[in-house]
Amino acid sequence: MADGHARILILAYGNPGRRDDGLGPALGAALAGLDLPGVRVETDLQLQLEDTTAIAEHDVVIFADATVSGPAPFTFRPVEPGGTLSFTTHSVSPEALLRLARAHFDAQPASWALAVRGYAFDGFGDGLSERAAANLRDAVRFLVESLRDHRFQEVARREPCAPTV
Repeated sequence: MADGHARILILAYGNPGRRDDGLGPALGAALAGLDLPGVRVETDLQLQLEDTTAIAEHDVVIFADATVSGPAPFTFRPVEPGGTLSFTTHSVSPEALLRLARAHFDAQPASWALAVRGYAFDGFGDGLSERAAANLRDAVRFLVESLRDHRFQEVARREPCAPTV
C-alpha cells in the first residue's frame, strides 16, 4: 500500500451497445466522474490478458459487470485466483486474470466481483432499462460508501447485497 492507503482498481466491463450489458461501463463512468482518491477506473468491452499488469499494480481489484440472473440490485463477492483460459480471450474470467497476475507478477490483491442485475440483453441498442438503471444507482452508492470506508470484508459476507441507504 502506498502511504497507508490501498491502491484500488475497478475493472468495469460490458457492451453498452447491448442495452443492460453496458452496466459495467456505466458504473465505471459514474465512478470515474467522482475522482475518488486512490481509485483507478478502467472500462472496456471485456476483460483482457493485458489487465494483469494493472492488477499487479493495485492492492484491491473490483471486477464490475452486468448479470442476467441473480438477485437485484446486485451481488458483491470475493474472487480468488483460479479458472482456466479458453482458446479465445473473449471469455477471460476474473479468476483466470488473478491467477495469471499471481503467476507472472506475484500479485495478490484483495479481489471482489460486483454483478449488477440487468434485464434487457436481447438485441442491440443504447441505454439501460429502467430497472437496470435503478440497480446501477444502488450499486454506485454501495461502492462509493465501501470505497470510502474500505469495508469490503464486512460487506462481502452479506451476499446477496441489499441496496445501501
